[in-house]
Amino acid sequence: MVDLPRCRQATWGDADRWAGRIAERVRAADAIPQTIVALTRGGWVPARLLCDLLGVHRLVSLRAQHWGVTATPSGKAELTEGLSGSVADQRVLVVDDITDTGESLSLAVEHVRAGHPSRVESAAFLHIAHSTFVPTYYAEEIPRTAWVWVVFPWNYWEDLSTLAARAAAITPGIDAVRATLRERSGLDVPRADLERVAAHTPLDRPKGPA
Repeated sequence: MVDLPRCRQATWGDADRWAGRIAERVRAADAIPQTIVALTRGGWVPARLLCDLLGVHRLVSLRAQHWGVTATPSGKAELTEGLSGSVADQRVLVVDDITDTGESLSLAVEHVRAGHPSRVESAAFLHIAHSTFVPTYYAEEIPRTAWVWVVFPWNYWEDLSTLAARAAAITPGIDAVRATLRERSGLDVPRADLERVAAHTPLDRPKGPA
């Protein structure tokens, strides 16, 4: 059985709105950080937006690898690269795009705490209610019964390649893949985007199990 989840395609406008909402909440809490830690790769863009909105000039990174499969709500997280800079005696905000299982952000916060900051808080644009970790700040909560795979604009081509390959295993061919994604995942993808994906991900493979 090929797994094709329902998806929600986020826009840059969504990202700007989410960042603004979190920035307002950080200011209301009188908790502007000195350093923002971006949990890469998904947290890079949210962290950069929050730097601008909060007037924070110091941005460092911490990398987590999620060992699940793209577009599933499961998988194991592991930190694969440490902090790119010191957080000692700093007020720190750790940022990711979404808490799904919550493992990545939880591991990141614990790792940052080991660097002896004066304060650690966390933020995510989206928080899914089944997450085992609840960030200090989030812009929008998704109920566990409404779980979808969120296709962020900074993840668009990676996610589209994965989802299109799965759709091709059901019914091959660009037009068939486009129809399958629309019907099963709720993604209305321009044909030109699938042609671009097809340059490196075969979409005409023989039909697999549906």
